[in-house]
Amino acid sequence: MKKLFFLLFVLLFSNHLFSQIRGLGRDMRNLGGNVEQRDSINNDEISVKLNGKTRYTDYKVINYKNDTTHIDTTLTIKKEYKFNFRRKDNFELLPFHNQGQTFNNLAYNYNKISLLPDIGFKTKRFYFTPINEVNYYEVSTPTSEIMYRTGMEQGQVLNALFTVNFSRRFNVSLSYKGLRSLGHYRRSLVSYGNFIGTFNYRTPKERYSIKGHLSKQDATNQENGGLTQISLKNFISDEKKFSKRGRLDVNLNDTENKFNAMRFYLNHNYKLFSVKDTTNTKNFSNLKLGHIFSYQEKEYIFNQKTATPSFLGEGTSTGENNEITNYKLIDNQVYLEFNSKYVLGRFKVKANYSNISYGYNRLLNANSLIDNQKLKGNAVYFGVDWRGKIGNFEVNADATVIPGSGHLSGQYYNGDISYKKDDLFTVKGGLLINSKKPNFNFQLFQSSYNEYNWNNTFKNIGTRNINFSFLSKWGNATLDFTNIEDYVYFNQNNKPKQYDKPVTYLKLKVNKEFRLGKFALDNTVMYQKVANGKSVFRVPEIVTRNTLYYTDEWFKGKPLLVQIGATFKYFTKYNANAYNPLLAEFTLQDNTKIGFPTLDLFFNCRVRRTRIYFKLDNVTSKWAKKNYFSAPNYPYRDMTIRFGLVWNWFI
Repeated sequence: MKKLFFLLFVLLFSNHLFSQIRGLGRDMRNLGGNVEQRDSINNDEISVKLNGKTRYTDYKVINYKNDTTHIDTTLTIKKEYKFNFRRKDNFELLPFHNQGQTFNNLAYNYNKISLLPDIGFKTKRFYFTPINEVNYYEVSTPTSEIMYRTGMEQGQVLNALFTVNFSRRFNVSLSYKGLRSLGHYRRSLVSYGNFIGTFNYRTPKERYSIKGHLSKQDATNQENGGLTQISLKNFISDEKKFSKRGRLDVNLNDTENKFNAMRFYLNHNYKLFSVKDTTNTKNFSNLKLGHIFSYQEKEYIFNQKTATPSFLGEGTSTGENNEITNYKLIDNQVYLEFNSKYVLGRFKVKANYSNISYGYNRLLNANSLIDNQKLKGNAVYFGVDWRGKIGNFEVNADATVIPGSGHLSGQYYNGDISYKKDDLFTVKGGLLINSKKPNFNFQLFQSSYNEYNWNNTFKNIGTRNINFSFLSKWGNATLDFTNIEDYVYFNQNNKPKQYDKPVTYLKLKVNKEFRLGKFALDNTVMYQKVANGKSVFRVPEIVTRNTLYYTDEWFKGKPLLVQIGATFKYFTKYNANAYNPLLAEFTLQDNTKIGFPTLDLFFNCRVRRTRIYFKLDNVTSKWAKKNYFSAPNYPYRDMTIRFGLVWNWFI
């Protein structure tokens, strides 16, 4: 029965998908003589041996803080959640119908906040990779990973990584993440490109080390402004002739927005004294002098062939609009770092000089009263980092103060303490205090449309977050309590406003997986409460995800690991924010409540180091009421068949 079920499932997906699997089989046979891999049924561990000399621990992934993990080729339920263009779990996000489009927020995370204000246009940056998410590598042999996934209607996702060590101390990696997806509705084409090249090097005695990366990222989205009122009625009433969604009219027919970003990052340091034992913490002989340089350029473009006053309001242009917003940041940091018993770990003192520029090269609207086309500033500021250990407790702390009253002034304090009891549980508590100016598009914005021009002087936003987490074999729980002073938002009229009262936000998330033989039920429930500021800060009260799945090894010799299951997700109704394609931001609205269930079916399998994914998105749309929306006037996706794979090579 297992064999029959598997063959029927594969044949269901046409010759194209069958050819993908057939090609995988040929390639895996070619690698079969070199790589030996063993996995337990619950995917807890994996060992890779090349010619009997190399193990999986020799394939290292090094993050921004120099913490090390390993390349992972297991198939778990967490991999199912992360099999998307972001390669992250989207539990707290509500996607639009086409992959590569933006997300509405079902929750917010305030335990990680940037030190400086950014360009803004937040809906364009879900898929971009910031500095602290770039990984570096150290591998024993040339290593690569390919991720492929089909697009919506037409198109595909490709994420490719190649990394090689030219010597034990010198590694280079190249990665490219691309997306082109047509979408089911008019004017919803998405095109993304994301290239990152990294390197890291250490001298033979490891007195000098350097790492860095170059990043080039671009995104283009056709914008349709959502369904017209007539099309919205036809969608909700489920008119049969509009089952092909391209027949529904949309508000914008010749509009797109783009976001481009380029970054160069360099971090290098030199040990002032040579020491044979690098673990020696009895003195200050491992003192390091370091320098970090970062150069960033970002650009937001709103392009429209013909003005649309009926949707965006009156303006000064009747022809083509091409509105460009520029941002540039140059940051230099000098630091001293050492390990010592006197500070119970690693201590770092740092000083930064930052220069920032944001704005426009010309006046876009002659009717506006804006006389300042650019915001510029620079700042000198200081801070300390500490990563220490006190008994069984690990402590991390980061503090930075930016004096002055300009666009960069503010302060940042972040600390956490954790306790781990063997493999039983880990308890962690954290505190964040942050004060900074709002993103620059809240402060200054220009457009040929009259109602989209402002130059505001806002107070610093003050954020305080207390968070706790408990991770164990019995279950996981996280609790966040956030207080925000002078919160900034876009109101119902698409204007930036600053709230003059505090916003108080509570988020509790609990996860527990139950297992019975080859079956498992993975449950995640999130409860949220906004005690103050409900009129400007909106989230659903309950969000839940429940996945029932079956895992087994099939066929003689167990060459195939399968994972079959269904994921149910639901969130309670709330006044979800509306999407504005000109601002590339979400705005408040009081007319539409959104909240609905979805059911996804999946069949995943792994053959050696290849993970293959089949999925039916939103099966419930076939019989449920057409009340599923990602934002007002923007329907969520109908039932869609998806296919993809992730494939690793260890040459």
